[in-house]
Order: sequence, then C-alpha cells, then structure tokens
Amino acid sequence: MTRTELTDHIRVAVYRTESRDFDTEISDNIDAGTADLGIAGITTVEITDALIVRALMTYCAMHRINIESDEYNRLKASYDEQKAQLTMATGYTTWSAT
Repeated sequence: MTRTELTDHIRVAVYRTESRDFDTEISDNIDAGTADLGIAGITTVEITDALIVRALMTYCAMHRINIESDEYNRLKASYDEQKAQLTMATGYTTWSAT
C-alpha cells in the first residue's frame, strides 16, 4: 500500500467520504501516528503491514475533528492495546529479548 492509497483508505473507512477535504488532516494524523509508534519503540513502521495500517487507522479515527468523548476513549483504549502488542511482537522493535 502506498501513502496515497493509505490516505484514500482512511478517508473512506474512517471519515466515510470520498471528498479530499480532509486529506491534510489525515496526512497529519498519519505522520503523528507514525511518530507516536516510534516514540513507543516501534522501529518497523511499514504501511504495507496490516497491523501498522490498523494502528494508524485507529489513530486517525481517534484524532478526527468533532469526535464524541466516549468514542475517543474507546478508540484510545484500542490504539493503546494495538501499540502495546506491537511493542512486544518480534520484528517491530530493536529491543533485545534478553
């Protein structure tokens, strides 16, 4: 999946629109989500990886404009769990298993 395809996918799946009006917001959220995964120690952030794509989709959903607080809390819990699983999975960090 390319960056453009990821943006298109998130626009339709998360924002539920074909309009490109939100592409800047989506792109900013993808960048922020990628950086957040990096802060957590996830060094392999490939947008061809289904787990990474799902985490970025959840991050984008969580940070879209005008989201209800209950939905934000649900999405935040989901994203935090996805991020935690990635930090413990083989091949996503450079941490040693010693």
